[in-house]
Amino acid sequence: MGAIKAAEVAKLRNQTGAGMMDCKNALVEANGDFEAAISILRKKGQKVAAKRADRDASEGIAITRINSDNTAGVAIIVACETDFVAINDSFKQLSSQFADIALISSDKESFLSADFGGMTVAEKLTEQTGVIGEKIEIKGFERIESNFVGSYTHGSKIAVLVGLNSSVDNADVLSKDLAMQVASMGATTLSYKDFDPAFVSSETEARIAVIEKENIELARLGKTLKNVPMYISMSQLSDDVMGKAKSDIESQLASEGKPEQIWGKIVPGKISRFISDNTTLDQEQCLLDQNFIKDENTNVDSYIKTFGDVAVNSFKRVSLG
Repeated sequence: MGAIKAAEVAKLRNQTGAGMMDCKNALVEANGDFEAAISILRKKGQKVAAKRADRDASEGIAITRINSDNTAGVAIIVACETDFVAINDSFKQLSSQFADIALISSDKESFLSADFGGMTVAEKLTEQTGVIGEKIEIKGFERIESNFVGSYTHGSKIAVLVGLNSSVDNADVLSKDLAMQVASMGATTLSYKDFDPAFVSSETEARIAVIEKENIELARLGKTLKNVPMYISMSQLSDDVMGKAKSDIESQLASEGKPEQIWGKIVPGKISRFISDNTTLDQEQCLLDQNFIKDENTNVDSYIKTFGDVAVNSFKRVSLG
């Protein structure tokens, strides 16, 4: 066999992404057989991947893709081991190629088995593990289909998709604002109405136990005790509960000597405070019930209504860490 030509090395490097010397050595080992050299590089990747299987791929890129008519979108996490690799241009390009393929895949399984230049995505991940020398994997895969799908990516660490039931005017603005809300506040469900009563009950008991334990230490230190809430979700605030809250507020105003004719100006504010103090779970997990990050004086549900007859069908969030 003659000397390995630089053009063949370059061609192999372009197809696999492997280093020049790795490509040259693979061609030498394969006696110039291009396909055999590819196989050699893949086997190298498999060996590296096996050695690094237990490594934690905690860095990487969160990336989204939306189709041309905004009716479908995907959000994926392409993970690696170090930030050094994550910020590399070639890794960013690879992640972008993965996102393009993910967009036309129905789920993570079909995505991993989809074609990537003559190999599957899963094989490409293994190959690139050998090339880069770090564990490379798809840590997150979420897909949404709706009448309008928008997205937002926070840096390269968090990616969010939001599906709307109608393509209203400025749907792009609304969907992006909602995706930013999810990225920032980490909602996990749409509304308190979606909660299982057993979950709310269990969570209430757990939170009360935590606060009571903290209050024991605060009392020991002579510090102000935290308020122990009776409720944590609007789903618990029945008409009877709200009626009692209003009655208690009015009784307090009477004991303070406030004239009854001004109660109408005071009670609504105190009722709003009561609701805020007793819906902490909703504020943490329910998108529609959260305060809107761009205007704390309104909630997300009210903000959506300013766009007309439109509602959120679904949302998905992927995050590194």
